[in-house]
Amino acid sequence: MPYRVSVSKKDDQYRAVARGNALVVHKNTADLIYYRTVLQRAGCAVVTCNSYQQALGCIDTEHFDLIVLSQGSSAFEGRAVLEKAIKMDRGGQVLVVARVLDMGCYLEAMQLGARDYMEEPVLEPEMARAVETCLGSRAVAA
Repeated sequence: MPYRVSVSKKDDQYRAVARGNALVVHKNTADLIYYRTVLQRAGCAVVTCNSYQQALGCIDTEHFDLIVLSQGSSAFEGRAVLEKAIKMDRGGQVLVVARVLDMGCYLEAMQLGARDYMEEPVLEPEMARAVETCLGSRAVAA
């Protein structure tokens, strides 16, 4: 079952306005919690999924302004989520995070429409910058 969390008053110091809805897809629970926390601080309401199948269901029922998607392995198990997210929203903002940089997966992700491909661990300032870039450009496009 997806885990839903909204932005708390405590995190007001990290944002000026609500940024939108974000989906984090990662099989590692510690990474899910980390990305959820970083996105909350950036002003996002966050839904987390620990499986790609669960994420596909979330994308069917809810709109997300940003998706943070783990690559998985060099087989790029998150490919189906990326494809579906972009198909449903051509301007979709998908950040792919990977434990190990794989040039084949990088090229595939970018060709499929990912906004960025980042090697983990992604430090909070780097993720905050990526979120700002993605969601700021989305606001300009709207």
